[in-house]
Amino acid sequence: MLAADPAASVASIAAEAGVDRRTVYRRFASREELLAAIHQSRLEAIERAIEDARLREAPVAVALHRYVENIITVNRTWPVDLTRMLADDDIRERRDRSVQEVDTFLRRATDEGLLRPDQPEGWTGPLLPELIRLAAHRQEHLSAARAADVVVGTYLDGVGRTRTRSGSREVAGGSECRCR
Repeated sequence: MLAADPAASVASIAAEAGVDRRTVYRRFASREELLAAIHQSRLEAIERAIEDARLREAPVAVALHRYVENIITVNRTWPVDLTRMLADDDIRERRDRSVQEVDTFLRRATDEGLLRPDQPEGWTGPLLPELIRLAAHRQEHLSAARAADVVVGTYLDGVGRTRTRSGSREVAGGSECRCR
């Protein structure tokens, strides 16, 4: 509801959830406290998604796909207004740490030859979340796994150094990525 209408009232949220608004107020003292809990839950889901992707130790192509699939799921589960979420200093700092973790991973992907090193500064990092956002909200008919296939394929074909070899994609550096 809040994704569709960020100004939705507690009464309408409660009605949509099938509970009385007093039930909501027993758990959350205010609408702002409810929003803070939603933002906290989204951030925790993002942090779990990054941890599950094993960006530092998994093979780069595997970690990229796992990360994208996980974040698509987070975006579909917690489709909240991010600008309000970033108004809180603690949440913004935690989000910034998550962004740094992904940026470090993308540098690793470039160093290992999965991404082309000749892209302009600030291009590959912001492009990935935009593709993820599009897949999460404009390709809802696709499972998270299939949507991740589309995102990873688009991302690597756009910024990856690839050569075709017998129906698969050979990535510079010798690793291979098969997208479903």
